Amino acid sequence: MLTIDIPGYQTLQLDHLVLDFNGTLACDGQLINGVRQRLELLAGQLQVHIITADTFGGVAAAVAEISCRLSIIPPKAQDQAKLDYLQQLGASRAAAIGNGRNDRLMLAGAGLGIAVMQEEGAASATILAADLVTRDILAALDLLLHPDDWWRRCAIDYFEYHEAPPP
Repeated sequence: MLTIDIPGYQTLQLDHLVLDFNGTLACDGQLINGVRQRLELLAGQLQVHIITADTFGGVAAAVAEISCRLSIIPPKAQDQAKLDYLQQLGASRAAAIGNGRNDRLMLAGAGLGIAVMQEEGAASATILAADLVTRDILAALDLLLHPDDWWRRCAIDYFEYHEAPPP
């Protein structure tokens, strides 16, 4: 379990990390350098889940050496399939990371939703659904590996705004 204390918001108790594959962990089907090592470290604290339609094929081989659960979903209604998967795990106890439009429901439903920009960018709907946006996957994984360092430096305005009562 990973505990993240967010000053002025709440303490998150996370058991799962759910990640999109292509565009998030990989570019054109190839795992981004540094991802494997970080996921292995996180696997000591969280159950790591990779959920994908496997657009380029070969995701199983790409993640074979990572301690994770791989879920291949159908190409249609990926957004709903990702949300359903997250909810089966217990969404409030999961962090989710993605960048595509099909990740927006998963990020919105997670206890902690992180959108990553990467070189290809991120869907605006996904950015708006996220609790936090990072420049890339390595920054997002580092946030989870070293939550005390990151959360002290990050602005928590989103959480304060998100929890504020309507005017």
